[in-house]
Amino acid sequence: MNLLATIPVLGAGVYLIGLGVAAVVSPGRTKRFLGGFASSAPVHFAELGVRLLVGAGLVHSAARMQFSSSFLAFGWVLIGTSVVLLAVPWRLHHRFATWSVPMATKRLPLFAFGSVVAGAFLLYALLVPGGDG
Repeated sequence: MNLLATIPVLGAGVYLIGLGVAAVVSPGRTKRFLGGFASSAPVHFAELGVRLLVGAGLVHSAARMQFSSSFLAFGWVLIGTSVVLLAVPWRLHHRFATWSVPMATKRLPLFAFGSVVAGAFLLYALLVPGGDG
């Protein structure tokens, strides 16, 4: 069970690093990719499914991670916000994404840097054994 819980967390770290690199290498494509979030009901539910998996992985793995209480809390935040979004019509979620993605990507180099740092931090916390550190 520990390995199964670790896989989505590991995937999230790799995803964040890849997203940051992609934002530098191909900024237009990255903006289009991020703008596609919640663009349809299937994409909306797929995004929520991934968020739930990562949140559950964080909750289950947190005790073995560095900064465990922070990642436990973040996992529950991901789960809670995903459950709330399940009750929200996907078109409303899409409207929010249409409004927020341009703001988040306005300074794409900063977005890229933050994404790489967040991904590296997540991988460090996951791969270096610890408890609250």
